[in-house]
Amino acid sequence: MGDAAHRMLIDGQLVAAQDGREFDNINPATEAIIGTAPEASASDVERAIAAARRAFDTSRWSTDVDLRITCIGQLQAALRKQVDVLRPVLTAESGMPLAMAFMIGVDPAIEAMSYYPDMLPTVEFDEELPKKEIFGTPVRRVVRREAAGVVSAITPWNVPFEINLRKSIAALAAGCTVVLKPAPETPWSATLIAAAAAETDLPPGVLNIVTTSDNSVAEILTRHPDVDQVAFTGSTATGRLIMANGAPTVKRVSLELGGKSALIVLDEESLQAGVATAAGTICVHSGQGCTHYTRLLVPARLIATATELAKGAMEATPYGDPLDMNHMMGPLISQRQLDRVLGYMDLGRTEGQLVTGGGRATQFDRGYFVQPTVFTNVSNSARIAREEIFGPVLSIIPFTDDDDAVAIANDSTFGLSGGVFSIDTARATGVAQRLRTGTVSVNGAPWFAVDSPFGGYKQSGLGREFGREGLEDFMEIKTMSFPA
Repeated sequence: MGDAAHRMLIDGQLVAAQDGREFDNINPATEAIIGTAPEASASDVERAIAAARRAFDTSRWSTDVDLRITCIGQLQAALRKQVDVLRPVLTAESGMPLAMAFMIGVDPAIEAMSYYPDMLPTVEFDEELPKKEIFGTPVRRVVRREAAGVVSAITPWNVPFEINLRKSIAALAAGCTVVLKPAPETPWSATLIAAAAAETDLPPGVLNIVTTSDNSVAEILTRHPDVDQVAFTGSTATGRLIMANGAPTVKRVSLELGGKSALIVLDEESLQAGVATAAGTICVHSGQGCTHYTRLLVPARLIATATELAKGAMEATPYGDPLDMNHMMGPLISQRQLDRVLGYMDLGRTEGQLVTGGGRATQFDRGYFVQPTVFTNVSNSARIAREEIFGPVLSIIPFTDDDDAVAIANDSTFGLSGGVFSIDTARATGVAQRLRTGTVSVNGAPWFAVDSPFGGYKQSGLGREFGREGLEDFMEIKTMSFPA
């Protein structure tokens, strides 16, 4: 990919920022600057939006299904050729362990690109309704599914390459044009996609990729009248801002926001498996995942046993250099995130009982590493049990019976994910059905797959990604009627 690998894609061209400015890309494991990315200005972003608007309004992208299938396939092929380059770049800029790049961050993300192109030939874009007499007139009706328009895709730093593709490919497959803006902490996960896209037959303006560290510039993508929809993954606070910014033009928004997921262990026989799952999950990528189990709910009579099990599991977790394939836990993303997580650890000492961890990992000379941390006997009213920390911090919360467990789990502003463990599958299923969350795992069964709809209840978001629902999120519905 050469020098073009770290350029923006605007109107079919790989470009630097118009004014030549750049910003640093920092490795969170070493705190070293690994390179730079273009610092887009307002004019760069507006050029990208204008290109996407023109491509949607004047090209055949929104109506030519075969063209969309071909171009997405070309992009997938180009990325497959670069997979050995993509993995270490992702690890270097995000701190994601290299093992995770194989499991979710890169390889599966590229293979999942086939899902929507494979689905498109089966989508009924024009659905005929039964003939009907309306107001005395016999009519024939057609329900038409059309692309929503120009989409701003704004993505986070925790799983950047996968989420960049997740949003962009669904929108492109639906017939939308896209302006993708990655998180400033992980710009290369997007510029490498830009370089691959430049090798395809994508019409100019269909996919645009801009990088910036300036929030005021990024906000243009949420306010601009030529943007029809904003697709965002990130914090709930930013999601609220995006909704407010889009309100004057009544933009469509699809939001995948924060979480405070509860894992409920219902019986003693499932305690070891449940605690191991919670402890293992919260350590993956240093807890920087919106669906991680951050609350472990156990029967009050088992709290001491659960605490000892969690302590052992967390202290046995290997972590450090994210390039080491034995590590599933590396650094936090930045100094800012390190300060945030350490602040919550200090708060936890006043809200619960610290079991293990609770501070910076001092065995490393450099890097934003923290210790896997457990607090026990935590009240669900505590801030560490209610606010998203985005670090390897587990709160153990006691409950009295199934109803109490459900009430505690649902007593949250979030509703993204959850889990239930029990040797009685029917009991576990009954509890799972009562959880107000977008996904639930029973007895450790994974749900994350491109054909499983994913999204949240309450302040965890709006809309769904993945599955047929993820395609339909980027479509408008039009009803047409004709004389029968």
